[in-house]
Amino acid sequence: MDRIRILIADDHTLFREGLRALLSALSDCEVVGEAATGEDVITQAAALLPDVILMDVQMPGLNGIEATQRILRTSPHIGIIVVTMLEDSDSVFAAMRAGARGYVLKGADKTEMLEAIRAVARGEALFGPAIARRLKNFFQAFEADLRTSIPPRAFPELTDREHAVLDLIAQGHNNKQIAERLTLSPKTVSNHISNIFNKLQVADRAQAIVRARQAGLGRAG
Repeated sequence: MDRIRILIADDHTLFREGLRALLSALSDCEVVGEAATGEDVITQAAALLPDVILMDVQMPGLNGIEATQRILRTSPHIGIIVVTMLEDSDSVFAAMRAGARGYVLKGADKTEMLEAIRAVARGEALFGPAIARRLKNFFQAFEADLRTSIPPRAFPELTDREHAVLDLIAQGHNNKQIAERLTLSPKTVSNHISNIFNKLQVADRAQAIVRARQAGLGRAG
């Protein structure tokens, strides 16, 4: 089995040395280079063509997000894992938009780091548990905001067909016109209208039109 060729990009020497020691002890990993700046990692990525880059975000000069974008522009096959202390949503999504396939916090344990490296080397995307939870919470909150921002449909007690009929009534169409619009028989339209009157508890067409227009229906006509 080919070894995973890894380039480490971080401006802290001790952190690079720690990662090198960890990875060099593994039979399926090989550290092919180290970089301390964004410009340096771009140069080494082009020269070494590693399988995986472990990329810090905050480095002197060009940051890790910008370096990720530039590297993937010319070498999209390289799998980049952002390894950082930053776990805020802005940093996570900036890394994702840049094309990173992994995001692991520097406090992650050995197992989590190796799992991310091996997954990204296989062409997969993997985000550490802490980041995955943050993403899940973000999207749950987004979905909740979306649900509250969309007003409920008027008259939820009506079926979709009854709703369509009521909308056409509110536009001023008669039964024959409604039947033609919806490709229904006049009898079926009459049945729908009777059901609408019963559900809305209105006595006649005029009351139904008032209720429908108050709810915003009938504007298409």
